[in-house]
Amino acid sequence: MYKLLLCWRYLRTRYIALVSIISVMLGVATMIVVNSVMEGFSGEMQNRIHNSTSDIVIDALDFAGMPDAEYQFEQIRKAAGEDIEAMSPVVLTIGMLNLSPGGRSISMPVRVIGIDEATQGLVSDFNKYLQHPENRKKMSFALREDKYDTRDHQADGDAPDRSIMAEAGWKRRRMIAESLAREQKNRWENPAGAEIRRQSYVEGAEGGAAAPRGAAEGDPEGNVPPPVENVPTGDIFQQNPALAAAAAPAFDMAKDQHTGIVLGMLLASRRFLLDSDEPNGGCEDRFYVLPGEDVKLTFPTAGTPPKVASDTFTVVDFFESKMSESDSSFVFVPIRELQRLRGMSASAADAGMINQILIKLKPGVDGDRVRDKLKAIYPETMYSVQTWRDQRSPLLAAVQLETTILNVLLFFIIAVAGFGILAIFYMIVVEKTRDIGILKSLGASRGGVMGIFLAYGLSLGLVGSGAGLVIGLLFVQYINQIADFLSWVRGMPVFDPTIYYFNKIPTSLVPQTVISIVVGAVAIAVLASILPARRAARLHPVEALRYE
Repeated sequence: MYKLLLCWRYLRTRYIALVSIISVMLGVATMIVVNSVMEGFSGEMQNRIHNSTSDIVIDALDFAGMPDAEYQFEQIRKAAGEDIEAMSPVVLTIGMLNLSPGGRSISMPVRVIGIDEATQGLVSDFNKYLQHPENRKKMSFALREDKYDTRDHQADGDAPDRSIMAEAGWKRRRMIAESLAREQKNRWENPAGAEIRRQSYVEGAEGGAAAPRGAAEGDPEGNVPPPVENVPTGDIFQQNPALAAAAAPAFDMAKDQHTGIVLGMLLASRRFLLDSDEPNGGCEDRFYVLPGEDVKLTFPTAGTPPKVASDTFTVVDFFESKMSESDSSFVFVPIRELQRLRGMSASAADAGMINQILIKLKPGVDGDRVRDKLKAIYPETMYSVQTWRDQRSPLLAAVQLETTILNVLLFFIIAVAGFGILAIFYMIVVEKTRDIGILKSLGASRGGVMGIFLAYGLSLGLVGSGAGLVIGLLFVQYINQIADFLSWVRGMPVFDPTIYYFNKIPTSLVPQTVISIVVGAVAIAVLASILPARRAARLHPVEALRYE
């Protein structure tokens, strides 16, 4: 009982111990917050990487690809059919995307991915990252009428302004078609256009074209064109319906679309901070192109040597995985159209060549085991069979190494607190030498004296770790509110959404990690008190009483 009483008395009266408690508290709180944020970022990154691809990916190392997707699927089913939930073929190539925002031409390198719209959503969360609700249910390369998301559907709470998306779809396409028609009409109706019209009339008449002829004086059959001054000033196409029918384009932009294409969000937009009273200044997504507009895509064919293929596509949706690597470089087009343009299929009935097979496994299936099965039928010299972790192993290993090193560095904070406890306890032992001598002369054992200081160290560790645990958990719970407050104080954002493309700081508390941090801090405090406790226990009663 005397051990607990003395321990409690030292804990209350020795204010210098408060320094050790604060050190342990700050160390524990810092490690909990940092691990939570790192785990949140890492978990979010891994989820998005995994959801953007599939459990297992088979790549053809040959540039020409692998033949007949259905045959490949049959071979895969024979090897591991009981473990597979879905498969989807993919054609990959590199290309150049050309946009024309505001009349300017912008070209950027992209990774062109040909997908099967019916099966791509079965092997990954591709559909989940699209911006039209109907496409998230069932993906289609057909342009939707309207109802594209005007707010980020993946954001919790506040999201960047995307009100311009209310104009996307066929509404946008018809608006562009009307604008082009007005432009053309204005060109023909202005003075310069009238002169061009008159000249075209004369040249057409002289060349025997379908331009209208008038019966000039002395030519009742109308075999010569009328004088230029007699050319009607109305639209030449209105004067001659046959010419209008011949000149009318077969493609009507207001009613027709080109082959659909899905662009990565960062290819079509940029995020900007706004000067507002909001804590982070607010942000807005500004778009270069909207669904309904046309873009041009250029890429190499699959022949040897490759030639240049190019075509016009209509943007039907945006892909936003929140991974800048994907959102700033991926474009998705129908696989059959990409095979045709690249010369990877001989005819419409030909299944064509593919570059990649995505495989979705059933829940609970070991991906490494299935990967090893498939490696037996796909030789490594011609094919690459990898799980999604194998594909991103350098990135995942780098993040894991960063987290480990950061934990080691932060653990030094608690180690410093441990050395503080060691120094404080040695000082207490020196100050209380006579008290220790009295205790031992009254019959206190070595173990009893040692227990006083060990219990003291345990108390410091428990109090400091407990306080650090509470502070750390509260900090993690309100980390975004704290970030907003610090942004308001500093006048600039702490967490810039234009860099990370997250609206909030992601956090994830792992109970095992929190417990290990608390237990480790308590253990350090107890270990730091062992040497002073042993020194106090080894004091001889007579020498201790004679000490001054």
